Amino acid sequence: MVRFEDLRIFVAAADHGSFSAAARELDLTPAVASAALKRLELTLETRLFVRSTRSLRLTSDGERYLEYARSAIATLEAGKNAMARDKTAISGTLSVSIPSDLGRHVLLPWLDDFQHQHPRVSFQVRISDRLADLYRQPVDIAIRYGTPNDSALVALPLAEHNRRVVCASPAYLARHGVPQAPADLRRHNCLSFVLGETLHDRWTFEREGTSTTVPVKGDRVGDDGDLVRRWALAGHGVAYKSRYDVLSDLRAGRLVELLPDYVTEPSPLYLLCVHRMLLSPAVKRMREFLQERFRHFLSLIHI
Repeated sequence: MVRFEDLRIFVAAADHGSFSAAARELDLTPAVASAALKRLELTLETRLFVRSTRSLRLTSDGERYLEYARSAIATLEAGKNAMARDKTAISGTLSVSIPSDLGRHVLLPWLDDFQHQHPRVSFQVRISDRLADLYRQPVDIAIRYGTPNDSALVALPLAEHNRRVVCASPAYLARHGVPQAPADLRRHNCLSFVLGETLHDRWTFEREGTSTTVPVKGDRVGDDGDLVRRWALAGHGVAYKSRYDVLSDLRAGRLVELLPDYVTEPSPLYLLCVHRMLLSPAVKRMREFLQERFRHFLSLIHI
């Protein structure tokens, strides 16, 4: 197999007509340059130079091979430069896993805007509330609520101060009344969310330093955040959702925030990947873009 460095030495020796001059240009010793040329001739099974004590000239095979050697070096250098540009360019295909409710109603339009700003980026989008197995699934990054249990994952905050909000539709509250304290939720139809094997049917609140956990019940349980939100909008019960999921509904009056005097559970939002080497310029730029969008979203729709 022909070595790249051997080609560079061969071209430099042909240009200068001297092993020593080629060696000086490439910061090598004459012995290393001579050995490289002998190795190249053995590989090609031909003589490339006619050597004398005072001069070095190409053979006919050497002259023919010089054109190909120059072309090969130029191609390899172009490839190297392209790789260097790719490491700084906002481009490429991103495989992204996003949550169901936030993904459909908030993130998808934002991804459209990001792609409009960076047309060399393409997306492969998976929508699911399941905890994506980033080690096995063909996913570059995942956007998920909650601090990940796997400490090996790289977790970059997108909206780390986000919290849950208790909410219900005006129609439901007109029929069943407005809970005034967390304990009142025991008398309401609460819409629970199940993630994997975990049923989120214990809702925690805090007030004046005192924490209260209420076991809730209801006639509907879903493993899809968008489904739980739709049930709440349809007046089927009380939901305990991430504020970002229902911010537009609260602003429009389709849902009403309950128990506003209580501090609700944290629901930080993270961008996850398995290794920092996967944090390409496109991923880093998308994180910055999403952070800014979440800040803007919260300021525009301040509840």
